Amino acid sequence: MISVFRWSLRLFLGLAVLVGVALTIAYWFASRSLPDYSASFTVDGISGPVEIVRDNSNVPHIFGATDPDVYFGLGFAHAQDRLWQMMLLRRTAQGRLSEIFGARTARTDELLRRLDLYNLSVRSVEHQSPYALSALRAYAAGVNAWVDEVNTGARGRGAPEFFLFSPSIAPWQPADSIALGKIMALQLNSHLPDEVLRARASLLLKDDARVEDIMPNPSGNGIAALPEYAALAPGATGLRYAEAPRDPLNPVQPAGLGGASNAWAAAPDRAATGGTLMANDPHLKLSAPSVWYLARLELQSGGVIGGTLPGTPAVLLGRSQTLGWGLTSSYLDDVDVHIERLNPDNPEELLTPSGWQKMRTRTSIVNIKDADPITLKLRWSDNGPILPGRHFDLDTITPPGHLTSVSWTVLSARDTSVSAGLDMMRSGSVDDAIAAMEGFIAPSQNLTLVDRDKIAMKMVGAAPQRDDAHQSKGRLPTPGWIAANRWDGRLAYTTNPEFVAPEGGIVGNTNNKIVDRPFPLHVSYKWGDTQRVQRWRRLMQSREVHTRESFMEAQLDTVSFTARSLLPLVGADLWFTGEAAPDGTPERLSQRALELLASWNGEMNEHLPEPLIYAAWMRALQERLIRDELGPLADEFSRLEPLFIERVFRDIDGASVWCDVQQSARVETCTDMARLSLDDALIWISERYGTALESLRWGDAHEALHEHPVLGEVAGLSWLVNIRQSTSGGDNTLRRGRTKGTGPDPFLNVSGAGYRGIYDFADPDSSLFVISTGQSGHPLSRHYDDLGELWRRGEYIPMALDPDLARAASVGITTLTPPD
Repeated sequence: MISVFRWSLRLFLGLAVLVGVALTIAYWFASRSLPDYSASFTVDGISGPVEIVRDNSNVPHIFGATDPDVYFGLGFAHAQDRLWQMMLLRRTAQGRLSEIFGARTARTDELLRRLDLYNLSVRSVEHQSPYALSALRAYAAGVNAWVDEVNTGARGRGAPEFFLFSPSIAPWQPADSIALGKIMALQLNSHLPDEVLRARASLLLKDDARVEDIMPNPSGNGIAALPEYAALAPGATGLRYAEAPRDPLNPVQPAGLGGASNAWAAAPDRAATGGTLMANDPHLKLSAPSVWYLARLELQSGGVIGGTLPGTPAVLLGRSQTLGWGLTSSYLDDVDVHIERLNPDNPEELLTPSGWQKMRTRTSIVNIKDADPITLKLRWSDNGPILPGRHFDLDTITPPGHLTSVSWTVLSARDTSVSAGLDMMRSGSVDDAIAAMEGFIAPSQNLTLVDRDKIAMKMVGAAPQRDDAHQSKGRLPTPGWIAANRWDGRLAYTTNPEFVAPEGGIVGNTNNKIVDRPFPLHVSYKWGDTQRVQRWRRLMQSREVHTRESFMEAQLDTVSFTARSLLPLVGADLWFTGEAAPDGTPERLSQRALELLASWNGEMNEHLPEPLIYAAWMRALQERLIRDELGPLADEFSRLEPLFIERVFRDIDGASVWCDVQQSARVETCTDMARLSLDDALIWISERYGTALESLRWGDAHEALHEHPVLGEVAGLSWLVNIRQSTSGGDNTLRRGRTKGTGPDPFLNVSGAGYRGIYDFADPDSSLFVISTGQSGHPLSRHYDDLGELWRRGEYIPMALDPDLARAASVGITTLTPPD
């Protein structure tokens, strides 16, 4: 027995030593790709020395003799910190993920090949302005300079992920940067799946009024520029998709996770310090590392600083010494789905207004790791690329003998968005910036601008010219052979909504409806927000003048207008009814829940129990209301639609019919549904978190999940590469934390403000910004998640253009010099 014990101990110790050695070796190889920020490099492609000063938060401040040299430095810095992220995005745009991930991503590759985004990007290169082309080439040279250093300098393949997947890195090209902008457009798009979903709901429900209930069009005037303060305060002193949408590698976002953002600005007479103010926080799917990368560029026109997208040379969100700019998704309806009729005698022909016409075709081969390659026959109609029914659930709405095609503004071979963005970033005034963005194509955005004296908001991006007689006005798929359903070019840039120097001194957008114009100048019938804007308007108009701190308070506000408006409506007949039920009974649990909600102010604070009770109740309520009528299609509506609940409980256009269960003999009322759904919610909470309602924490359910798109699902590595944080906010708060909506953790925070910035032009160097993770994409770097905790707590870092401040506590200074 003693001998067995000794040998068992020796075996255990031996295995422990082997594991320790293996981990040490793995750590050594992985750490080799951590860049030395204090190194000097001799590189080709620059005209003079380039200096990259990384401040205490690892934000690079890049100085060079010429603008191309500065863009070279940005490409070098991006590649040092985010090489894997950049290469993954490029492979996505090219439809080449399956070469390293196998069959898992074959359908995603197929979709990208059929949309042809990368080839369109290649063709767009020649249409860039001379300045933009110079910037793109210099940026690509900077990326490639670091890749060369990785290949020759034994730098751990550039990122740990390359040890697990293909280490082959093709040189970066100008087209790659253009393609990443098109991938962003795909990630932000929501109109294509919305058209398909509306068609599916229409086929199922038949009654247009019921379709309008579940997919409502926000009514009333748009909100962008607020009225004069004194007029409001007289006397005041102060889809489920067929291509696996849950896969982090898929750029197509699940329903409800399209673009969303906040931006607002105050004119000097509405600011306490007498200078313009601006705040911006774009909301995208959370990831590790963040989509955004902070950087400062010292150009010939002056310094610019803000958020960049690794792989592209522009500062997309930020400020210069004289101009600040921010972006929010405009929700412009820039996509149409067409039903195309096949010629029964020739399946290569489609019907057009002038008769049968042959489709344009091309073959493309998708190479798949550990599997046979797939040969695709890519096809196009006059309206756009043909998409098979397995994408976007198109098979559910495509009749036999027909195909579906897509018209979309991003499918342009003359995409000058990069040129426009670079011109805007170097503009000195609001008016110059608006003029510079005329060439911006996609994704359409609301551009909020401030200079030292003026504020403005302008919708930028190509708006399709539709016929007044368009059969569905862009809301449903339409026959592509009818001339009235086809696009006729684009609307003039001057027709894009514009709000310059509004009288009230406040302008802003939360993805809400901004204009109320007749079709085809309507912009959209679908908007990303009907709720946050109400809270924003209250906060902006609650005081006569604003400060940097008041803008910060609004940006971090967690009060839900939705909860405040829906709870009194849904619970109108449930509050304080009857005697207290015995302790330990379901009835008493319901009473305790209602007592908590009755005294709650709607703040979605991570430490409170009420947000979890409210969120679970509303989720259960919507499920009960729609499951009866929609059946499996109800899975597509996994998040609360506040306007739907309001229409039902106010019985707008007979919407209370949703409360009656069709399969039951009795007629259920909306009060019945409210009571039963509260019971459902409390059962779910009790099973998951227990019956001690007062001890519940919203933050336990509403954890922010910053998931690594590749290693985040690997057992044993997810704890290292994923970042989870307890967070406040919710689906409809200004501090937006969009919930997952499905699975065992439906309230996980999966989409939020990856970037926050506040710019004060009374003292520009007092401006602030932050991102949701850290600057580095390397899990072993201390800068992988160092900004994430600040982001969670609602804190910021300085956004200064003062080079002395950057050098004072720098983590390193990288010097690039040309060969002798």
